[in-house]
Amino acid sequence: MGFGRGAGYLLRGLRLWRERPALMLLGIVPAVIVAAFVATLLVVLVIYADDVVGWATPFADDWDDAVRGLFRGALYLLVLAGAAMLAIVTFTGLTLAVGDPFYEKIWKEVELSLGGDVPDRGVGWVRGALDGLVLVGFGILTTVGVFLIGLLPVIGTVVGAVLGLVVSGRLLAGELVSRPLEARGLDRAARAALMRRHRGAMLGFGVCVQACFLVPLGGILVMPAAVAGATYLARSALDGRLEARFEGQPGGS
Repeated sequence: MGFGRGAGYLLRGLRLWRERPALMLLGIVPAVIVAAFVATLLVVLVIYADDVVGWATPFADDWDDAVRGLFRGALYLLVLAGAAMLAIVTFTGLTLAVGDPFYEKIWKEVELSLGGDVPDRGVGWVRGALDGLVLVGFGILTTVGVFLIGLLPVIGTVVGAVLGLVVSGRLLAGELVSRPLEARGLDRAARAALMRRHRGAMLGFGVCVQACFLVPLGGILVMPAAVAGATYLARSALDGRLEARFEGQPGGS
């Protein structure tokens, strides 16, 4: 499964807005809660970041007014950009931590629509919340890395933004896909081995979801579709694995 096919799973999830709108509306509840919380923190940061930058750079107090203003203005914008990136890459983790019961309902309905055996229950709210917080931690580390790369002259901003999108997208895809796989009894090693065979699809899916989160209100509308799309991706990968196992048995075609 390649990059384009991974993106296709997100589109397949987005189609559920037309086919199952009530189910998808259920999925935006935790996303709205987290988005409101994050937006409040960003507004506070916009108001006070200038004071924080001034407090953190006392060595610039004696500089020429124009140079000091330019320097602190650049730092102010860099802090806001870093905060925006942090909000984007941690949004999914926080939303999954808050709304695991909502998203369990979505992936179970997708499983039912695909037929076959459907897990009786998910990983549980506590485990889901812990996994979501782990994703938040990885998001913070990603943001720090992007921030440091962004300090490089000329190419730093572009390289940092692209790298941040790719890394955070891959982490996001791994977390979303792990839910339906773990509910089917696959441990961490088995999930990692399965997904390594579908790196392109994982990357395509995760990057497209993360890119949608860059659009205002995109995270709220796309989050339930991303959960559904991850379930489609997981089932396709798992069915492929089972087919390969069958073909390797005596008498398999």
